[in-house]
Amino acid sequence: MTAALISWGKGRRAAAAIGAVSLGLVTLSACEKPTALATVTVGSSTVTAEATPGCDGNGKELSRKAVAACITKKGGKTITVHPGEKVRVGVDPEVAKSGWIVIGAGPVMREPSKQTYRSFDADTLFMQQNPQTGQTTYTKDVTLQVAELHDGDGPTTMWHFTLKQKD
Repeated sequence: MTAALISWGKGRRAAAAIGAVSLGLVTLSACEKPTALATVTVGSSTVTAEATPGCDGNGKELSRKAVAACITKKGGKTITVHPGEKVRVGVDPEVAKSGWIVIGAGPVMREPSKQTYRSFDADTLFMQQNPQTGQTTYTKDVTLQVAELHDGDGPTTMWHFTLKQKD
């Protein structure tokens, strides 16, 4: 009888150990790589955002359809900007390594940046140029888009922020 109790105790300990290992593996498999962040700072105000839903290719270039949908998205976290202020945009070092660009009311950067942050004049971000007449106008609010590029080509991830101009 004693032998039966001893072997039953060993079996129970073995089952408990297998259960603990299984639970640990399930927990580890549920962990996902955290998404990269983009940050916009104006004066002493800062907003940080994860990639816009539907605009994260997980390191792979977004499809043309996804890019078209992401470019037309509006919104994101909002920050107020006074005329003449500097707008600072920052990205994670891994994003900087790939290269990234900023788009305001129109293209803002001539080529992708490999730096972790860049500064822009607010007036440049709110400036729109009519492609037919060449006339420049300014908007009161703009969706600022930050895009990580895949080897300098198409975007892999996009973040959206709303800049509101304060009079």
